[in-house]
Amino acid sequence: MEPTAESKFSDVDEYGFKRGEKFDYKDYGKFMDSYLKTLTRRRIKWESIIRENPELILNTKLKRYIRKGIPGPYRTDVWMKISGAEAAQKKNPNLYRSLLNIDHFIKEISDSISIDLPRTFPDNIHFDSKKERLFNILCAYAHHNRDVGYCQGLNYIAGLLLIVTDDEEKSFWLLKHIVENIVPQYHSHNMASLLRDLAVFRELVIKRVPAVNRRVEDLGLPYAVIASKWFICIFAEVLPVETVLRIWDCVFAEGYKIVFRAALALFITHKNLILECEDIAALANLFRDTMIQGSIVTDCHSFIDSMFSIRLKRSELESLRKVAVLNEHMSNK
Repeated sequence: MEPTAESKFSDVDEYGFKRGEKFDYKDYGKFMDSYLKTLTRRRIKWESIIRENPELILNTKLKRYIRKGIPGPYRTDVWMKISGAEAAQKKNPNLYRSLLNIDHFIKEISDSISIDLPRTFPDNIHFDSKKERLFNILCAYAHHNRDVGYCQGLNYIAGLLLIVTDDEEKSFWLLKHIVENIVPQYHSHNMASLLRDLAVFRELVIKRVPAVNRRVEDLGLPYAVIASKWFICIFAEVLPVETVLRIWDCVFAEGYKIVFRAALALFITHKNLILECEDIAALANLFRDTMIQGSIVTDCHSFIDSMFSIRLKRSELESLRKVAVLNEHMSNK
């Protein structure tokens, strides 16, 4: 599943999402005219790389191909292999089915999931048929990982995984990899790692675009309000779906650093718009609507390029994480 010429002017995109009243068909059409040609060339190149490297062992060449986008028909298998989810599934092949065979799910968990199902991608025309399968994935994971259980945000991650893979079990294993390996403790009850990484993100903004940070803080909009959903959902139900999937291609290959890259790119590419905001209402509206729907993020290819133009090392992130933990410890004394 990937963009097609027919989807350019349809009021529903290739993934089944309805386009809003403010959707800019003209700008999207311009982008798609070139992007479709790029996708065609990329599929031919991916056929070659899969023949050369059928196990998709991550190397410099494969990483470069992934950053340029995984073609829709290959995405599920590539995600499963490069993330290690497929290897984990092979080690415990009966896990998912055994979790579905639990006699009684914990009522509090199953009730919470049931309440969130109608709220999950209500603008997707195909999703009603997937809700029972999404319930299975979320209940199975909640009973597998009792420390996390069920947390709002997991429905969007699992839901988008299900749209891409159309496979319950693969979606379960990819969800497990995201929650336990890419963003561990983001979805725990105290969300300690999420709060730590929001503090890290603020420090990155201060270092990279200090004027933007000053405007955000002068207007009084907390980073937790701006970016919590970005990190919790890894941009699912935030950015246009093709852009999210391009981000996820890189996340499964390169890990948590990509989440910071995407968040920083949103701030940096919208720097002038942020600086133009004169009150908190305008700033909140910018982060809620304009930044996540405009041409900058719709052009997923250019947005990914902007992510990788930012200098960011894992060592810097780990150093800032240690400082954030120390600061939190000191403030709790």
